[in-house]
Amino acid sequence: MRRLLTALAAGAPIAASVCLPTATATAQGTSGPARAACVAPALKAPAGTRLESVTAQRRPGGTVHGGGALGGTVTGVPAYCEVTAVLTHPGADDHATVRTWLPEDGWNGRFQALGGSGYAAGDNGVGLATAVKNGYAATTTDAGVGDVLDVGWGLRDDGRVNTELLENFASRSQHEAAVIGKRSVAAVYGRRAAYSYFNGCSTGGRQGYMEAQRHPEDYDGVLANAPAVHWDEFEVATLWPQVVMNNAKTYPAACTFKAFTDAAVKACDPRDGVADGLVNDPARCAFDPRRLIGTKVRCDGRELTVTAADAAVVRKIWDGPRTPSGRKLWAGVPVGADLTGLAAVTQPDENGHVKGEPFPVPRHWVATWLQKQPSFDVATITYDRFARLFRQSQAEYDEAIGTGDPDLSAFRASGGKLLTWHGQADQFIPPQGTVQYRRQVERTMGGAKRVDGFYRLFLAPGTTHCGLNKGNGSTDDLGALRAWVERGQAPEVLPATLVNAQGRSVTRDLCAYPRVSQYQGYGDPDSAASFRCEPRGTAQADGAPGPSSNSRSRPSQSSPSSSAPAGTTR
Repeated sequence: MRRLLTALAAGAPIAASVCLPTATATAQGTSGPARAACVAPALKAPAGTRLESVTAQRRPGGTVHGGGALGGTVTGVPAYCEVTAVLTHPGADDHATVRTWLPEDGWNGRFQALGGSGYAAGDNGVGLATAVKNGYAATTTDAGVGDVLDVGWGLRDDGRVNTELLENFASRSQHEAAVIGKRSVAAVYGRRAAYSYFNGCSTGGRQGYMEAQRHPEDYDGVLANAPAVHWDEFEVATLWPQVVMNNAKTYPAACTFKAFTDAAVKACDPRDGVADGLVNDPARCAFDPRRLIGTKVRCDGRELTVTAADAAVVRKIWDGPRTPSGRKLWAGVPVGADLTGLAAVTQPDENGHVKGEPFPVPRHWVATWLQKQPSFDVATITYDRFARLFRQSQAEYDEAIGTGDPDLSAFRASGGKLLTWHGQADQFIPPQGTVQYRRQVERTMGGAKRVDGFYRLFLAPGTTHCGLNKGNGSTDDLGALRAWVERGQAPEVLPATLVNAQGRSVTRDLCAYPRVSQYQGYGDPDSAASFRCEPRGTAQADGAPGPSSNSRSRPSQSSPSSSAPAGTTR
């Protein structure tokens, strides 16, 4: 459970340790200090909703403890006013709570909304407290659902999907939070925020993309990292490692998985000119796991021999899900990522037997929303059934929660800016899904140069799920977005601190996609100054399928040849 919560916590919008050096700067368009008058404001309900209650309470600040399973702590929080609004959609029997925290003093004139993690639609208090500490007025919504692994809301008592709450979670509650949050700011401070931002990672990243797609005027800037876009496809796809192990009846030990990962990184890492454990372009890594067959691995005091069955499992996990006939469905776990994230197994029982331990987020999606049976055992899924579940998820949920619409023309016309980074060693959301979405936007909106004017993607080598700013490196991503929105300074690179194979902090400039960082052949390899961004090249090896002919947001099944490790059988 601790490993699981750590993984989900990585998707929380802002960690308490983040320090934004420009966060308290005065926003343009403000005049004089604003002090929060902490009285329940008279708010107008967003269209289609009814306000059940609005309250306001002064909070003294100090140390704020995050709620729910994720927890977390933020210290040094200034006093703030908390405005709480409860919304309902008439006839839906739902109750969505929107919380807005407003610094009592020192407001920087900006508004920031915070996304969720797992099945939680919003922040647990850690992100809100950090935003307030950095001078923002901040808002979040629970969408009327539950905590990160609470899916009890998914089905009604009669076993049907609760479409109203799914709509809340998927899209409409984030927009309504933007409306309520902004109105709370205007009412409490007596003036509107000069700039509005959305900030989220994982589920929060998907919410940011949904805002840009469906409510393009809500935010001046959207920071949406490791986004769970194409939710209906990738949630099923991330069960693939478990399906592979169960059908092969082969469950490699964690240290065996690590041996494959280490060998692949060692083989592919030097392509950027320096061996530091940071693979710049794992989608092009052609390491064949069969090379390890017969090698010995030390594991908890035992010596294990890598088998052909182990190698076959790893090949299929890296390759990604396919239909029984071999058609590509989605990207696999990227080379360099921790395979045990999605291919975890239980501890041995009294007879030494283990079984798969699926990551709860995709397991819940399949059991609750596809099978409509929360107790469904995903270990029973065959390859044929997996392909049918994948198609079912597309058919039933693409429109509701797919978040793959590549037409961002309204967002561009509104002047909005969208900034995303995604870790190249993301063990839970394959970064190639984000790359594929970016390519779809380019095809839809006139090419890379036009898209670069409002939407930029950065890929972070060696970085785990939501790893930057969560303990595995750092970058001032929100500061870069603000400079772009407020001063027109589009980021060519995203300066970052990463952690190399030796556990040492190194600086790197994350390159705007599609460029990659390349060592110049001289200078300190731990310094970003010794690297430069160069074109990735023209060959495609993106690991995710191309666009489908029958859906603008759905990957194709006709071009499966891009991502498998060398020697993989199609």
